[in-house]
Amino acid sequence: MAIDVEEVTGSTPSTTTRTIHVTVNGVAHRSTIQNRMLLVHYLRERLRLTGTHIGCDTAHCGACTVLVDGTPVKSCNLFAVQVDGRKVDTVEGLEKGGKLHPVQEGFHLEHGLQCGYCTPGMMMASVALLARNPNPTEEEIRRGLSGNLCRCTGYVNIVKAVQHAAKKMQEPAKGGA
Repeated sequence: MAIDVEEVTGSTPSTTTRTIHVTVNGVAHRSTIQNRMLLVHYLRERLRLTGTHIGCDTAHCGACTVLVDGTPVKSCNLFAVQVDGRKVDTVEGLEKGGKLHPVQEGFHLEHGLQCGYCTPGMMMASVALLARNPNPTEEEIRRGLSGNLCRCTGYVNIVKAVQHAAKKMQEPAKGGA
């Protein structure tokens, strides 16, 4: 005798899963996932992009921050099905052609990390901030990163890292057209 999934669970398989199409770090993905899968788990478990960290699971710490269509979101608080047809950027996508993104460079040169757990989320929030405001004041940087918690640094070097990135991003391209 076959077990009827609808009888046991109250739903049919087609209502518990969905196929999504999402572009992550410039690469198109087609995945069939459970409707309840969180974006952070989709990125880490299905796509093996483990730079996005799970910190609090309550959207308070910001360790899971990614960009969805350029907007910073807490991926622990968003279902993966909600990004169907959208563009997601993670910390793994910042480096291009072996060259660090100015935000990554700033965090490295200005010592904007200690344990590093918050760093991916801080970097993604910083990228979004600099896209909106290419020359932020210290107060604007602190406000822009206020949804991301760091328990190690006291934020001084994180602010310096974002200031470094802002200056670097405003420099004319060297040797380019």
